Amino acid sequence: MDTILKVTPLENFKIDVLTSSGISGVFDMKPYLKGSAFKELSNESYFRLVRPAHHGIMWPNEQDISSDTIIYDIQKAQRGSGSGSGHGNTLT
Repeated sequence: MDTILKVTPLENFKIDVLTSSGISGVFDMKPYLKGSAFKELSNESYFRLVRPAHHGIMWPNEQDISSDTIIYDIQKAQRGSGSGSGHGNTLT
């Protein structure tokens, strides 16, 4: 399982992510905010407290998302955007 090395919270509940296998991209948390487990993340100040943890990302009150989910969503978004832009992101 991939490890999340770096996360940077962005505007509009998105997170810039880098994984141990070199996958990088923007993970959109908005679809997950509808679930009751993630309701607290709709507070932008709290959302910005995200950090890498174990094999995913985590917030102080232990809300977490696995690296598998994050990578799947990043790759799906990159495929959907027709990412022939030559960004250099290697998808495995």
